[in-house]
Amino acid sequence: MAAFTQSRETTIAAPPAKIHAILDDFHQWQGWSPWEEMDPDLKREFSGPAKGVGSHYAWEGNKKVGTGSMEITGSTPERIDIDLEFIAPFKASNKTIFELVPEGAGTRVVWTMTGDRGLLMSVMGKLFFDKAIAKDFDRGLANLKALAEK
Repeated sequence: MAAFTQSRETTIAAPPAKIHAILDDFHQWQGWSPWEEMDPDLKREFSGPAKGVGSHYAWEGNKKVGTGSMEITGSTPERIDIDLEFIAPFKASNKTIFELVPEGAGTRVVWTMTGDRGLLMSVMGKLFFDKAIAKDFDRGLANLKALAEK
């Protein structure tokens, strides 16, 4: 298995607490997540606490969005940790981290996903997935920026 890491970042003109509140509540992800807009018929299921550690979000969507679930496993003012499970179109278990770093009057947000890939997925990742994920992360960060700066 080959480990991978994908990180993207942006600076948002909003305090860390405002951004944290958006990221720490899966109900607010519809306002910024790049995948939410890819399937107007996306099925969502929320369970556990309304926000923070233990909150859980499962989705089932079209081929672009797939099927999977997320659970917040860590939440501090500076960081949110999420366990991410993909079921379709492929199975994968990844970790996602959002780091919130005060920077001047704003916040630098670093979005990182890590995991392990088999040989075939490692090759596919380098050829396709990594570029696609980077574009999705950039779009999501731009959406998050617009939402948080309102």
